[in-house]
Amino acid sequence: MGFLFRPIGTFISVIFVPLIISGFLFYMLNPLVKLLMKVRVGRFSINRTGGTAIVIVSLLGIVLLGIFSLIPILSTQIGQLISNVPHIAAQSQKVITKYIGDSHILQNENVDHYVKGLEKSFSTWAQTFIKNLSNSLGSIVGTVTNVTVTAITVPVILFYMLKDSNKFIPAISKFLPSKRKQPIIDLLFKMSETISQYISGQVIECLFVGFFTSMGYMLIGLPIGILLGIIAGLCNIIPYVGPYIGITPAIIVTLILAPQKIIWVIVVVLVVQQVDGNIIYPNIIGKTLKIHPLTIIILLLAAGHLAGIPGMILGIPFYAVLRTIVQYVWNIFHLDSDENASNE
Repeated sequence: MGFLFRPIGTFISVIFVPLIISGFLFYMLNPLVKLLMKVRVGRFSINRTGGTAIVIVSLLGIVLLGIFSLIPILSTQIGQLISNVPHIAAQSQKVITKYIGDSHILQNENVDHYVKGLEKSFSTWAQTFIKNLSNSLGSIVGTVTNVTVTAITVPVILFYMLKDSNKFIPAISKFLPSKRKQPIIDLLFKMSETISQYISGQVIECLFVGFFTSMGYMLIGLPIGILLGIIAGLCNIIPYVGPYIGITPAIIVTLILAPQKIIWVIVVVLVVQQVDGNIIYPNIIGKTLKIHPLTIIILLLAAGHLAGIPGMILGIPFYAVLRTIVQYVWNIFHLDSDENASNE
């Protein structure tokens, strides 16, 4: 049966990633399309198709601008990080050796031998990785092909999602029983609104943290500051835990390459996170989800244990949608109970 299911699996794997990316972008950009549709200059107004076209073209322009302006900078900084690997290893060895010298417990252990062996193993792994990477031409071609297909299909799927989004729920409603139609439609609209507000809020928050952290690192002259700032912004998608993950690479790089700037790195992170935690997050996401911080922490622990990093990212919106469903079902149940009681 492999000949039957293999093409189906291939089709799902090929179309799954573009659909996920398109869905994410849809919830992020749909509010912009709705905003453009409200613009009126005299008799001129923008319909949904026109608003969708403007948003798609603007998105492609921003992506191309980012590719041609940001990618060279990131490539340079990644190259600097790779070239500093021997220095980082040497500095790490000095720190470990000094710690061992101050420790009475480990003085009798030949830890220096283990450290050199670890450094040698890392160097061998790095050389093997680069060699395999250069030899894996087929894998590179396959990856480039997948990326190209995704880059072509995502704008097309996204365009039709944005253009016809107002038709999705009415189309579904045709298959619903008349008695439950309106409550289910209200539920679908509420679920869509919750997901949209959460995704757009997370994007705004991550962009804020990434941009201002990068600017702060650049102002204090931190090596590879833009790269470290982008890492901080991406990690910020995980509530509460993300900022600690995001600052870890910056602290490690600073302690090894520029230890005199460690205080300034902490100051930059504290300022950005204070503004984010007290202004950005409460007003953009907190008012939408209304989830207690303790609940979020418990959700992160459970989702992280079950599904790792993806679970920590998706656990909060999944809980928000599930809570919305439970609330609507509960309200419908009580509404039916009240109607039955009044009929009796």
